[in-house]
Amino acid sequence: MKRHYLTLSLLALSLLLSTARGGEIGARVPDGHPGMLPGGREILSLNRSWRFTPGHETRKNVYAEVNLPHTWNQDALAGKADYYRGVGNYEKRARVPETWRGKRIFLRFKGVNSVANVFINGKHVGEHRGGYTAFVFEITGRVTAGEEFALLVRVNNAIQLDVMPLVGDFNMYGGIYRDVELIAVARAHVSLTDHASPGIYVTTREISARQATGSLKVMVTGPAGKVVTTSARVKDARGNAVWNGEREVTCNGEMVAVMFDAVVSNPRLWQGREDPYLYTVEVAVSDEAGEVDRVQERWGVREYAVDPDRGFFLNGRRVQLRGVCRHQDRAEIGNALSPAHHREDMELIREMGANAIRLAHYPQDRLVHDLCDQLGFVVWAEIPFVGPGGYRDKGFVDQPSFRSNGRQQLTELIRQNYNHPSICFWGLFNELKEEGDNPVEYLRELRELAAREDPSRRVTAATNQGGEINRVTDLVAWNLYFGWYGGEPSSIGAWADKTRAEYAGIPVGISEYGAGASILHHEEALARPAANSYWHPEGWQAYFHEEHWKAIDQRPFLWGTFIWNMFDFGAAHRTEGEINGKNDKGLVTFDRKVKKDAFYFYKANWNSDDPFVHVAGRRGGAPRQVKVYSNCPEVELLVNGHSLGKRRGERGIFSWEEVAFVPGENRVTARARGGHEDSVTFFAGH
Repeated sequence: MKRHYLTLSLLALSLLLSTARGGEIGARVPDGHPGMLPGGREILSLNRSWRFTPGHETRKNVYAEVNLPHTWNQDALAGKADYYRGVGNYEKRARVPETWRGKRIFLRFKGVNSVANVFINGKHVGEHRGGYTAFVFEITGRVTAGEEFALLVRVNNAIQLDVMPLVGDFNMYGGIYRDVELIAVARAHVSLTDHASPGIYVTTREISARQATGSLKVMVTGPAGKVVTTSARVKDARGNAVWNGEREVTCNGEMVAVMFDAVVSNPRLWQGREDPYLYTVEVAVSDEAGEVDRVQERWGVREYAVDPDRGFFLNGRRVQLRGVCRHQDRAEIGNALSPAHHREDMELIREMGANAIRLAHYPQDRLVHDLCDQLGFVVWAEIPFVGPGGYRDKGFVDQPSFRSNGRQQLTELIRQNYNHPSICFWGLFNELKEEGDNPVEYLRELRELAAREDPSRRVTAATNQGGEINRVTDLVAWNLYFGWYGGEPSSIGAWADKTRAEYAGIPVGISEYGAGASILHHEEALARPAANSYWHPEGWQAYFHEEHWKAIDQRPFLWGTFIWNMFDFGAAHRTEGEINGKNDKGLVTFDRKVKKDAFYFYKANWNSDDPFVHVAGRRGGAPRQVKVYSNCPEVELLVNGHSLGKRRGERGIFSWEEVAFVPGENRVTARARGGHEDSVTFFAGH
């Protein structure tokens, strides 16, 4: 008996929008139909019509029909601490187009959590260990043009002591939760199997007002002895060629590196949120018959520096990195996100006015990095080398297989995302401890690997303790929760001054700071709640962030600060806040439908381009003090049509004390010049 499962309409719609990246930027390929990209490369989406069974299912013809992206862990979203972590089977039949005869054929998976074993027609193709990076297998010779083949992917998200991450304060959803593609290329082509990278690497070397110089490395694969021409060009945002180069290469049956020195005259720089200008690097491979493959990547011309006393500089100009952290999951669908979900997240971050993002605690979708390039966010991207925080177990087991997996995941992170100008920092770990198996020596090994793979970027880490572990990376940042797990929010300033002195010469930042908040919890008296309790009033979160930002903004030596978290996220083991299974430190709710008051506090301080006013405490009863957040210079408050006067704010905060309300409903309106206003109805008791 076949069991059918309905999918959410939004998710079903998004499945029609899989992106053919690595070829023409932004190209869309309908599922089940090959998309011809320039140069003859073709991509066929395999997102639709899979048969899913959990690993314990033994009956024939019993399965759920699913589309990708998909996760089986709805149980984690329900706050079930022992959510299913085991094997899931994905089966599909697909046809290779007749026109692909004579081509080389590859399978590309953009994300499978966390160990994937792939079979074609019952025969094992390969295994990938790691849930957050892409991987590619060549299946030429295993499938036949014009014929169907059977594809089986066995996915395992169980804890394995040699696959990062071992622990984490977030859900590790199992499933094929990103796109799957079938790719056909000519015998000679830009390589797909260099750790699933795009096969081209662009490095900016020197920048002046007159010109920018860069190196371009292209990995070319072709039959041994075959001579091909690799041509490259850089195009500006209007599509005009500003540099061209060409090299002839003799293939050797493996990957061959083809090198170019590129020069761009009068370069327009990638200047973050202010001007995220992007060039396009286009590479083509040709043989005696003409062009056979073409790949495009974006390139932003930029340089940066980090000073332990003055912070972050982009192209010689100091930029205060006002950042947020982002987990990729959301309510109802876990980590099985559509492109529309990623875009919505980036738009919310842009609206609030942040200019930096820490992609915690793992590599995220290629589209996220593309959007960060386009919107001008400075990015911290990291591997999932995650410690226990306040929980039991460890994030490091000193065995060769674990060390190998960490090297693999770091190499994949760097090579797959090398060309993104938004990425300025590679992150090596989060909240590891030196107790037991001490990770310091291994972290030095990873630091050296990152330097070899990409000497152009700085390496950082997020720590929550002292020790030698904090002196391994170029930069260091701390996860801090003054005023939530203890202490007062204002203590962050004294901590920063003390730490700067202790780590003289090493740039110091804040990788996490935050407090939980429920939009259903409000109280008039301001008091720090117990973090592990049910009661998480929204007003305390807003106050927490007001005090933190006051201290942070006065300390330019902090190279970057990152709010934990931009969005509420799933953590099945948590039993606190309004509902079990959720970390509610987000500035926006898990479903992205409600922006909490703290969101508007930051928007008032960080976004001067979008004038607004927002009455805080709007979901509670009538307060004696009415607080308004706004980026306008002056705000007037009206209660039931009567003006209580105008105020000039400090750090985006405007307040009116001892406001008198009549019994019943009261209409409160805050307004500023230019027609900007916000109205709320408060209810006052008798």
